Amino acid sequence: MERKIRVIIAKAGLDGHDRGAKVIAAAFRDAGIEVIYLGLRQTPEMIVEAALQEDADAIGISILSGAHMTVFKKILDQMKAKDVDNVLLFGGGIIPKEDIAKLKEIGVGELFTPGTPTHETIEYVKNWVNEHRKLEV
Repeated sequence: MERKIRVIIAKAGLDGHDRGAKVIAAAFRDAGIEVIYLGLRQTPEMIVEAALQEDADAIGISILSGAHMTVFKKILDQMKAKDVDNVLLFGGGIIPKEDIAKLKEIGVGELFTPGTPTHETIEYVKNWVNEHRKLEV
C-alpha cells in the first residue's frame, strides 16, 4: 500500500497570522493528506529539519509579513545544504505577482494568493508529488 502524501505546513519568521495556514492544513487533512503543522515562528532550519525527520513530500509556507523573498530563499538554501531534494517547496499568502515570478525562477513551486480555492492547492500538491515521488527501493 502506498503511503499517504506528507506535507509540512509552517509559518516562518515573525509573521503571527496563522488562520490561512490552519485552513489549508485542515483542507489537506480532509483530502487524505498527512499534515505536520509546525505552527508559528519557525526558522528555515527548523522547517527543513522537520521535513527531513518526517520524510515529507512537500513543504508549504504561509507568509503575510512581506519577507517572502528572504524566507523562501533561506529555506531553499537550507534544503540544498541538507540534501533535501525531490521535496516541493510551495506557499501562499500576500505576495506580489512580480515576486511570485522571481521566486519560481529560484526554485519555489506554485504560490497561492488569498482567495485561491483550497482544492486548487490540494490538486497541485497531489499532482506534483505523484509526478516526483521518490522511488522506493
